[in-house]
Amino acid sequence: MFDFKVTAQSSDCRARAGVIQTDHGVIETPIFMPVGTLGSVKSLSPEELVEAGAQIILGNTYHLYLRPGCDVIDKFDGLHGFIHWGRPILTDSGGFQVFSLAKLAKLSEEGVTFQSHIDGSKHLLTPEKAIEIQTCLGSDIMMCLDHCIQYPATREQSLTALETTTKWAQRCKQAWRKTANDSNALFGIVQGGMFKDLRLKSADELMNIGFNGYAIGGLSVGEPAEMMLEMADFTLPLLAEDRPRYIMGVGTPENLIELAALGADMFDCVLPTRNARNGQLFTQNGAINISNSQFKDDTEPVESDCACYTCRNYSRAYLRHLYMARELLAYRLNTIHNIYHFINFIKDMRKAILADNFEAFRKDFYRKLENYSV
Repeated sequence: MFDFKVTAQSSDCRARAGVIQTDHGVIETPIFMPVGTLGSVKSLSPEELVEAGAQIILGNTYHLYLRPGCDVIDKFDGLHGFIHWGRPILTDSGGFQVFSLAKLAKLSEEGVTFQSHIDGSKHLLTPEKAIEIQTCLGSDIMMCLDHCIQYPATREQSLTALETTTKWAQRCKQAWRKTANDSNALFGIVQGGMFKDLRLKSADELMNIGFNGYAIGGLSVGEPAEMMLEMADFTLPLLAEDRPRYIMGVGTPENLIELAALGADMFDCVLPTRNARNGQLFTQNGAINISNSQFKDDTEPVESDCACYTCRNYSRAYLRHLYMARELLAYRLNTIHNIYHFINFIKDMRKAILADNFEAFRKDFYRKLENYSV
């Protein structure tokens, strides 16, 4: 059973805290969701994710449909059983990957025909097929298939993508109704490019259809950060207050705190895992690059007051050694720290909202960044 309630609202800004109920557990918002594109958060086990505090992870419809496929996942009664994850899962529709990864993608009224980036095989992804795949995966939160466009895009391109997204959202809702049993939720995705009137049009049309929650897509696609925040600032208040609001694919700590201040509830990004594999580790005082020679004999952990497994057991010097030697353990230990940092950064943010001192929390966040020197 899916349910959402707002439990606290900041008196200084639009930041809010809430609780999402799903069949696989509770999600406390605001929430950061680690990305498990292929059925795993790169290099981490489900047990390590639980220890880091992850309440929900993402899976990717496009990738899991192509490999291993629903015929395999069905044998495990869905993605939860296949990957040994007992907490909620959100799956995106695959639209972004079709338009960004697949070869020779061709859009039509019916859906999008594409060639697999793996073996070149041809496929047709329709709104109905996107819901069918996500039903096979057993997602707690499904996403509508949307038409994704690149930045920059013209007004005409943005309008066309918006109109397609609305039509597909209606078809997704109809397909979802046929299979829904109150055990999962379906979110619509607002498009409209960088045009406010189109964002308004998209939000209105999706809310007329009616969804369990609403996502804002088409951000963090190459536009300046100021423009991303401007679009989010404009769009978030247009969405229903009693439904979760999800900003897709946006994830620097600065972005997270600013978007939470604007009223966003849910976030995902590959940043903590991808950057971990590139040797960048996040701390409350800013990011460090563990390959820097200054860490060669540094006996301190990445962050002295961090309670993650990596910081409890290993020094910066050892992490640098592993990374410079390209040992696989480097990627795991770095990722454990970054995932823990992002999840607990959001948890601390939520505590500040509940205590109604979010603005003080935000000021302290930026003060630490400004005053830090390694």
